[in-house]
Amino acid sequence: MTQRILFVCLGNICRSPSAEAVARRMAAERGVSVEFDSAGTGDWHVGQPPYGPMQAAAKARGYDLSGLRARQVTARDFDRFDMIVVMDAQNKADVEALRPGTDGARVVAFTDYADEAGVTEVPDPYFTRDFDGALDLVERCAAGMLDTLGR
Repeated sequence: MTQRILFVCLGNICRSPSAEAVARRMAAERGVSVEFDSAGTGDWHVGQPPYGPMQAAAKARGYDLSGLRARQVTARDFDRFDMIVVMDAQNKADVEALRPGTDGARVVAFTDYADEAGVTEVPDPYFTRDFDGALDLVERCAAGMLDTLGR
């Protein structure tokens, strides 16, 4: 059975679409059957492509974000996905506030898959302007997540 994973950040224009693209490529390279999507807790960018500087940084590493479009996470996502992976504590609180009951997807922090990184959140490059640093951490977390799923 194919697992379905949703990545969530604030606006769905930097961290979560990058995580979606990185994880999708890594899973394909490893032959792991997983479906990925991404969403944001806010609605500011719904329908828009990922942020230009994020796309450029990702493209420099061979990840194409151009076909992705921002959407907002909904309560229905708890039934549509097996796991919802959040980028920071506020994303987690916002996502959990949407939970329609006690069942549904489990919500985990992306950085849980990269304990050795010594961080608990993926910093938002929209504000930090560190797009390469965010991608470094996203790649590390995605690899750790896929290692865990492969077990």
